[in-house]
Amino acid sequence: MMSNFLKQRSYVVRSAFTPKTRMMGVTGSVRSQGLRSARPSLLRPFSVLTDPKANDTSLPMFMVGTPNGFLPRQDPLAELPQEFNRLESLLQRMPIQLLDGQPGLLASGQFGEAVRDELPLYDVDHIHDQRLLSALFRDYSFAASAYLLEPCDVLFRHNGEYGLGRKVLPMNIAVPLAKVAEKIHSKPFMEYALSYALYNYKRINPLGDLTYDNLALVRSFAGSESEKGFVLNHVTMVSHSPKLVKYTVGAMEAVEANDRARFDQQMAGLNETYETINREMEMMWSRSLPEDYIHFRTFIMGTKNQPMFPDGVVYEGVSDEPVVHRGESGANDSMVPLGDNLLQITERMPENPLTKVLRDFRSYRPTNHREFLEHVQERANQINLKQFALKDDNSAALYLANVDQIRAFRHRHWNFTKEYIIKYTDHPVATGGSPIVTWLPNQLSAVLDLLNDVSSGINNQNLTEGNKIRVEEIQKRAVAQKRFLDREVANLRDRFKNQDKTE
Repeated sequence: MMSNFLKQRSYVVRSAFTPKTRMMGVTGSVRSQGLRSARPSLLRPFSVLTDPKANDTSLPMFMVGTPNGFLPRQDPLAELPQEFNRLESLLQRMPIQLLDGQPGLLASGQFGEAVRDELPLYDVDHIHDQRLLSALFRDYSFAASAYLLEPCDVLFRHNGEYGLGRKVLPMNIAVPLAKVAEKIHSKPFMEYALSYALYNYKRINPLGDLTYDNLALVRSFAGSESEKGFVLNHVTMVSHSPKLVKYTVGAMEAVEANDRARFDQQMAGLNETYETINREMEMMWSRSLPEDYIHFRTFIMGTKNQPMFPDGVVYEGVSDEPVVHRGESGANDSMVPLGDNLLQITERMPENPLTKVLRDFRSYRPTNHREFLEHVQERANQINLKQFALKDDNSAALYLANVDQIRAFRHRHWNFTKEYIIKYTDHPVATGGSPIVTWLPNQLSAVLDLLNDVSSGINNQNLTEGNKIRVEEIQKRAVAQKRFLDREVANLRDRFKNQDKTE
């Protein structure tokens, strides 16, 4: 039954480690320092890796650590072993444009036929190597998306309409995909971290750093430079996430220890890291041209809340009942949700259908990432990190600066949405199934409101000169941006009449 394959298991981090594994405990100070909570025992245990165990293939590839952050512990497996040579061959021949410039199978809508004629039903029951399982999940999810959405892409290139996708995922993709997904505790559909973005890169120089010029794609749909730029820009952004993890843990420990100086130091480091990530995000404009995105976007759409799949998709050989899944989306990334949870922004999100979609998005990520984010949210709330920050005006200024970096990230994401998508299509739904006009502004608006609330409570007379300038700039920008955002969304809602549909 499909339900067996879709089951999401809670991955208890500590149980999978040998005594030799080195970890940074993020709950150790609960007993020694004491949490400001009546029920500290309810805090979920979590340990952050300080050793990525780079040669261990028994642990999941995605485990939060200070060496790797939210990237996999080991670089992705770039090519499947000979045992899966026909799947490897299909994926290499799949893109619309191949590396040599020749048209691939998707160029003329021949991928589905090739899957039916060439791809055997591979046995994956005997595979337990996590690195290979992760590569198989990536590759089968690429094959699934290409197969299901190929008719939509062909039609879109012809007349700008998506039409309907294929209703049935054939057994030779569906069965191994479902089995591999169960083994890595995921859902049997393409995801941001586990397949399209964060497990889809290889280093050109194996000894070089994770810089853009040293990265290449493993799999692609379009085979274009813009698709490469779109994916790998996400990788380079997330390459800075180890410091986010480090400073997040440090800030929470400082609150528990009532160490104001260390707290300010950690928050300053966190702010600097988010600034670096936002600068890297800005490189998207030159690495992936806005006018090109629409040409590969089709293949990263999901089957949930998309008109191309009104009845879902049947996974042949797995279940007779159709299922739906959200599509790949940068909203599945863990860096901004980490800031949301640490800074206690999450609880400020309005209770509405759009926030419900946000919570659903957060289930589409590696289990270990999800458990870390849940841990940070619970721990930050128990120690009341925001309250600790606001008790001192200069600490409050640093807190405000970090919230402003979350604003900057969401504002830039909204600008991308307008320039890469809304400018070129009236399709009212984003790849993940969220409404294209109101979903991002829902979160951005909540952050702007928080900035206004916090800045108005800071006594500027107690600030350093640098913090005084920072707070004034943030406050002015937040007021102006909120006013402009409200007008902008109101105008766009007139264009996208069905935009309130969120489920």
